[in-house]
Amino acid sequence: MTPAVFNWSGGKDSALALWTARQSGAYDIRCLLTTLSREYTRISMHGVRERLLDQQAEAIGLPLRKVYIAEDGTMETYDTAMSETLLTLGQEGIHTALYGDIFLEDLRAYRENALGQVGWTAAFPIWQRPTRELLLEFIDRGFEAIVVCVSEAFLDASFAGRPLNGEFLDDLPPTVDPCGENGEFHSFVFNGPIFRQPVPFRTGEVVRRSYQTHGFYFCDLLPTQ
Repeated sequence: MTPAVFNWSGGKDSALALWTARQSGAYDIRCLLTTLSREYTRISMHGVRERLLDQQAEAIGLPLRKVYIAEDGTMETYDTAMSETLLTLGQEGIHTALYGDIFLEDLRAYRENALGQVGWTAAFPIWQRPTRELLLEFIDRGFEAIVVCVSEAFLDASFAGRPLNGEFLDDLPPTVDPCGENGEFHSFVFNGPIFRQPVPFRTGEVVRRSYQTHGFYFCDLLPTQ
């Protein structure tokens, strides 16, 4: 098996891609790798607290590597931090990174180019799978998730904090990708076949925050342990 690191967001695509990669038997996944806001210690773009991320990794049973990025950091800052982390992991014999991306060609090209500069390769376990099919598989396999962030450019605040289930899928406007692959929404997975036990939490308030060109609604999740 190929030693690999899994780029973990804590959401549904990551969870299903990790499950798929494990089922393939092709990879020895050594750890999860996640970027967090240095100022707020929350998962980048998802807004999930670091404590819940730690509990996810504990429930999955994989070590967790964290990269802290400044809120006002540039892409150069991000690239430098990630390159340094990958070079360190490379010393442990890991040179393959797995991602939960589905169809964004420009993002895939960016990842492959960045990895190539440090002697790494990328793999995409659920690449080009139909997104409605993926979300239905996610639900059918017993994964459980909650929507933690929605872009106001696509959805209203009522979608934040909803469970990721068939009813949520049915309520999505036709302009929204079923997996939110264009950034329409993000999720937090708290149970499923990759977990040894559920991650306990309770929902907090929904807040609006601006980022770049428009706003996002975040449902805060609060650890209960």
